[in-house]
Amino acid sequence: MTVARLFFGRVAELGKRTALRKKDLGLWHDISWAQYGRKARQTGMGMVALGLEPGQAVAVIGENRPEWLYTDMGTMAAGGITVGIYTTNAAEECGYILGHSEARVYVVEDEEQLDKALAVRGDCPFLQKIVVIDTEGLKTFKDPMVISFDELLELGDKYDKEHPGLFEERLASRRADDVALLIYTSGTTGPPKGAMLTHDNVIWTCKSLSMAVPVWESDELVSFLPLSHIAERMFSVYMPLRFRYTVNFIESTDTVTENIVEISPTVLFAVPRIWEKYTSAIYIRMKDATWFKRLTFGLALKIGKAYARARLEKDGASTPLSLAFRLAHFAVFNKLKERLGMERVRVAISGAAPISPEVLKFYHAIGVPLRQVYGQTEDTGPTSVHKGDLIEAENVGPALPGVEVKIADDGEILVRGRNVFKGYFKNPEATAETLVSGWLHSGDVGVLDHRGYLTITDRKKDLIITSGGKNIAPQYIENKLKFSPFINDAVVIGDGRKYVSALIFIDEDNVVKFAQEHKIQFTTFGSLTKAKEVVQLIADEIETVNKTLARVEQIKRFSLLPKKLIAEDGEVTPTMKLKRKYINEAYAELIEGMYGKAK
Repeated sequence: MTVARLFFGRVAELGKRTALRKKDLGLWHDISWAQYGRKARQTGMGMVALGLEPGQAVAVIGENRPEWLYTDMGTMAAGGITVGIYTTNAAEECGYILGHSEARVYVVEDEEQLDKALAVRGDCPFLQKIVVIDTEGLKTFKDPMVISFDELLELGDKYDKEHPGLFEERLASRRADDVALLIYTSGTTGPPKGAMLTHDNVIWTCKSLSMAVPVWESDELVSFLPLSHIAERMFSVYMPLRFRYTVNFIESTDTVTENIVEISPTVLFAVPRIWEKYTSAIYIRMKDATWFKRLTFGLALKIGKAYARARLEKDGASTPLSLAFRLAHFAVFNKLKERLGMERVRVAISGAAPISPEVLKFYHAIGVPLRQVYGQTEDTGPTSVHKGDLIEAENVGPALPGVEVKIADDGEILVRGRNVFKGYFKNPEATAETLVSGWLHSGDVGVLDHRGYLTITDRKKDLIITSGGKNIAPQYIENKLKFSPFINDAVVIGDGRKYVSALIFIDEDNVVKFAQEHKIQFTTFGSLTKAKEVVQLIADEIETVNKTLARVEQIKRFSLLPKKLIAEDGEVTPTMKLKRKYINEAYAELIEGMYGKAK
C-alpha cells in the first residue's frame, strides 16, 4: 500500500463527504473528498505532462491551503516525491533544497515566493517548471518557465484524457518501501538534511497513532502550522486518511485565533509556543479583570489543579472535589474555553518541542486534556505519546504501539520501529551516524521508568557541565522561565562556566502592556528592553524560578536581547525552536559580558 493508493481509496469511499474547508473572503467553503481527489488527479497528471518521472521530486512552498495538499497527493499519485519548503526560508535556503533534492517542478504560493524562486533558478539545474498558485500581481508577467496552478490543472486534465490508463499505471508503480517524502530538517546545527520517509513509514505511523490517540470521523481540525514540518503534515494530510476527519484551513496567519474560535475544533495540535501564548494572554487578561473575577478565577484554578492531580492518584478524585470541579467548569472554565474556541476540544496535543510541565498542568486545570507527543522527523513524527486519560506533565508517555525505545549507556534515547526513516538523501555518512544496527539515535537524552514512560532530559549536545563538574539540563530551566507571561524565550548558558546565566527574549505584547500601565517611556523595542523597570520585572520573574531550582541551577546573571525572535534572521526554526548555536555565536560578546569578560 502507498499513501496515494490509500488516499484514492478514501476518495472512492467517502465521495461527497466534506474533506477540507477553507475560508476565503470571509466565507467558509467546503471541499468534498471527490473534489479533493479530482484536483489531486489533475495536479498529478499535470506533473506527468511536464515530464515528471517516478522517483523524481516536486517541491512546494506556501501557507496551509488545499493546493498544498493537491500537490502532495498528486505528486505521489504520479510516482513522485514531495519536498516541502518553509515559507520563511530565504532564497538561498530554498535554492539549496531545490538543488539538493533535484526537484523538477516547484509549486510556489504567490509573487513573493516566485521572486525567491527566480533568484535561484540558475543554481537549480534539474528545475524545469515553476507553478504559481496565487497569481495576484502577476497578470502581465511572462516567463517560459512559469505557469499558473490553474494552467497545471488544465494541462493535467487534458493529458489524462489523451492518455487513458496512464494515471492508474503511475498510481500502481510505487511500492510501500519507496520514498514518499523528503522532509528537510530545521538545520539547527548546519545545512538541512533531507530525511527520506517511505510510504510504509507514513501509513504504519498513522495506524499506530490510531491505537494511541482517540480521534473520530466526526472530528474537526484547524490546520495552521507549517506543512513542511512532519508533525503538521501528519495531522493535516495523512492522519485524515486513517481517521476520515475534516481539516479546516485558516484564512491567514494573522487570523489563527479568530478562525479557531469560528471552528471550535475538537482536535487541536500546536507547538509549545502557541500553548504558552494562550496561557500568557489568559493571565494578563485576568490582571485587568475586576477583583471579583480575579478571585473567582483564582479559586476555580486552584480547584482545577487539585482535581487534575487527584485524577492521577490511585483512588482518583473524591466526590466533593469532582463536584467542585464541575461547578468551577460551569461557572468559569466553560466561558473561558468558549472565548478561546476550545470548548469542544477532546484531543489537545503539543509537539515539535518540549512543553513546560506548568503549562500542561494549567490546561488540565481548566479542562483541556493537553497531551504531549515526542518524536522527530526521522521517525515520521511520533516516538511516544500520552494515551487515554493518563497524562503526566513530567513525561511524554509510553512508546507508540509497535515502537521500541531504549536508553543507551550515555543516556541517549534510541528508537526502533517501522516509523524509522530510510536515511538521509545523498548523505550516507550522516545516515550511518544516525541509524546504527536498526536503531535511530535521537540525539536526545532521557530516562524510562518501570512502566516504560519516557522523560526527556535535554538534547544530548545541549547538556551543560559547569566548571565545577555539575551536569545541568538547560531545557528544564528554560521551560520554567517561559511560563512567565513576560518571557517569550530563553537560552541558558553555563557550559564550562562558574555559574549559570541566561539570555532572555521578552514577550513584546505583555511587556509593552506592562510599560504602558506603569507609564514607562520607550521608543523602540530595544529601548524597552533597557528600561530599568522592565529589567527589574524580568529579574523578579527569574527570582521566582530560581526558588524552584537547586542552587547550582540558579541563574546568577541575565541579559535582555534587544530584538524580537524572527525565523528569517536565522535565530529560530520555522517551528520556533531556538537555534542555540547561532545565538551563542551571534551574542558571544554579550555572553562574555555576563561573566566579566566583555571587551
